[in-house]
Order: sequence, then structure tokens, then C-alpha cells
Amino acid sequence: MKISIFGAGYVGLVTGACLADVGHKVLCVDLDVAKIDQLRGGQIPIWEPGLQAIVARNIEEARLLFSTEAADATAHGSIAFIAVGTPPGEDGSADLQYVLAVAQGIAQNMRGYQLIVNKSTVPVGTADKVRERVAQVLKARGLDLPFDVISNPEFLKEGSAVADFQKPDRIIVGTASERARALMTELYEPFNRNHQRTLFMDVRSAELTKYASNAMLASRISFMNELANMAERLGADIEEVRRGMGADPRIGYQFIYPGCGYGGSCFPKDVRALERLAHEVGYEAPLLASIEAVNQKQKQRLFDKLAAQLGGVQQLRGQTIALWGLAFKPNTDDMREAPSRILMESLWKAGARVQAFDPVAMPETAKIYGTRSDLVLASDKYAALHGAQALVICTEWQQFRAPDFDEMASRLTQRLIVDGRNLYAPDKLRAEGWTYLSIGRA
Repeated sequence: MKISIFGAGYVGLVTGACLADVGHKVLCVDLDVAKIDQLRGGQIPIWEPGLQAIVARNIEEARLLFSTEAADATAHGSIAFIAVGTPPGEDGSADLQYVLAVAQGIAQNMRGYQLIVNKSTVPVGTADKVRERVAQVLKARGLDLPFDVISNPEFLKEGSAVADFQKPDRIIVGTASERARALMTELYEPFNRNHQRTLFMDVRSAELTKYASNAMLASRISFMNELANMAERLGADIEEVRRGMGADPRIGYQFIYPGCGYGGSCFPKDVRALERLAHEVGYEAPLLASIEAVNQKQKQRLFDKLAAQLGGVQQLRGQTIALWGLAFKPNTDDMREAPSRILMESLWKAGARVQAFDPVAMPETAKIYGTRSDLVLASDKYAALHGAQALVICTEWQQFRAPDFDEMASRLTQRLIVDGRNLYAPDKLRAEGWTYLSIGRA
């Protein structure tokens, strides 16, 4: 099948590459000329395990093409995915200007039937707005062309997006059109060989499913962080509590790990957008507001613990603090709403200097913050420790899980670790003379 994808960012590129890899012919369109030139050369602008090889292979075999022209996309095929950004507005609502601009571009260039697939994370009712925009443009052109607008939300986890797409838990498709249903069934047939993963439903239910899923997962994280903060005051160990809870099959172990808060491009934005959506339809959703409020508070916990241990915020001036992990989670370079950013900015405000290391996110850090005298991006995890008064861990990268503690002690000026991901055994470290502060463990 011939597929066009508008937006060669995270969702669009993974979707396009994985669809091409099963044999479809895919054209990705993006207005960023530099990005398209990079992609045509087989290089990808994001860090995602396994994606580089898939992109290069399908470019070589001419199944994956790139363009900056919307007209090329509508000429390429009759199925068009919208996978552009929906950044949050000041009130938390999703900004649909890019989605609607793509819809307008499709309508201006289409010559026959088009199946328009909303892949971007969008509020309930967006398909109706896209449909209205397409109809307006076609009317202005004096044309009466058939088209369908459907919802097919993405459920990709950064760091495992390729595997998520190739072996999905479910494929959600929202449509009332039999024609669209038949096309989407054919499109995803290679991913349904073992068993049927595609769930068809109405468009609005599909749109809500995406927001509901992310809000549910975010609520589990915030709930565990609330319990962790209580556990510290009660003298309990949240890791023992977590294991006890997770053993219940009704709860399970996924997304019940306490830490320094969630970040990334999805959970924060989607929880806020869902809360805003509830407000727009006249429903107050205090639970949604609490999820985000708890998360924002939790991101400050590392700084508060560190400052208290060192004698107060004033004592941080002139200090050097080592930081392990800059990305919001392992296996990505994404720093959007990362806890590390809250920590670094708080340290700088207090007059401290940061020496940081991350396996892949340091170029992104330099892009965000530029060159500054109070930030050193170290060559490796141990180099980040040299002369620092403390180590703070923000991201649970695999290489941080079993470090050489003797080497660490020789580099730090004191044996102080503030661990936002509970990587180590408190009793063992304390027996070796470390001051070890973690989340939810007294």
C-alpha cells in the first residue's frame, strides 16, 4: 500500500519506517528542510534503539521516501497519516494549528478519495474539526471528493518504540466508515498474524482512549510517589511495599516504581490536556489535577533532599554537584519535562555548579542550555564526579546500576548520593560509609 505521513518527528518517523519495513511504500513529509536532507542521507534526528537500521534499510530498498512538499504526499497515495506536534497551550489545551494546517494542505492537493488518519495525540472532537476543514477547502475549490477522517492513536514508548510498533498490545482505530475499516485492516494485517490486535470503535472513543491510557499510567506513578513520601515519614520501605502491591494480579508491577517524577512528551502534556478537556465540557476533574500537582512537587524532591543534607539552600552556593542521567527516561535523548532540568535549574539558581553525564542526551542538553560556566558535560560517569560534593541520580540508565563505588568515593569530596531512582541497597551503602538518600526509604 502507498502511505503518506505528514510529520517526520518521533511518531511519524517510527510509524513510517515500521510500515515500510513490512513492505508498504511510505513517503514522509516534513517542512524542516535540514531534517529531510538528514533523513535522505539515512541519518535520523532522534535517538531511538533500532530505528536507524530500519530507516537506512528501507531507504536503500526504496520503500521509504522523504519530501518537503505536501503535494507530493497526496499524489503518492490515498492514505495520509497526520503525525505532527500538538504542543500544549498556556491553559494546558492541545494546540491543533499544525494538525489543521496539514488537513488544509491535503484538501488543497487531493484529486480523489483520501483516508486521513489522525495519528497525533489530539483531544476528543479533533476528527470533526479536521473533517470540517477539509470540507471547507474542497467547497472553496468547487470539488465534491470523497474522504474519511479517522483516529488511530499511537501507543509508543520512547526507548522501545520500534518494538511497540512491530509487536503492539493493541491497535486502536476509530471510524464509522466501512471503506476506511477495510483499508486499515489491510494496512495492519502484517501486525495481526498471530492474533487480532486491532480494536475498531467510534472516533471519539478512540481519541479518548489515548488520553485515558496515559492519564491512568501517570496516576500510578503519582500515587506511588505519594506513598513513597508517606513511607519516609512512617519508617517504611516503599520498595517492599511496591513488591507487596505488585504481587496482586489486579495491580501488577508496571508503572508502580517510585522516583523523582515523570517527564517526556506525553504524560505531562496529555494529563493537562485531559483536565482541560474536562473543564471545557463542564466537568471538574480533581483527580487529574492532583496527578500533575503531585508530579510537579515530586520533581523538586531531589533538590530539597540535597539542600537539606548540605545544610540548606544557602550552602549550595559555590558547590559542585554531579548528576547522572539527563534524559527523562533511559534509552532516549528526550529531555522534555525531565526531572534533571528542574534539578539543574534549581541548583543554578542557588549558585551551584553542575557536572553531568548521560549516555545519549548530552547533545540535547547543550542544545537546550548552550555553553555556560556552571555546566560541565563530562566524558563519562566517573569524570562527572571529580571534585563534586554529591552525586544525584535522575535517570536509571543500565550503566548506573552497578558502578565501582570505590572509584566513586575517590572522585567525590564526600560519600553522598541522592538517588531519584532507588538503584542501590541502602544498608549496603551505609555500611560502607555512604550517606545514601533515596525515594520512600527511611
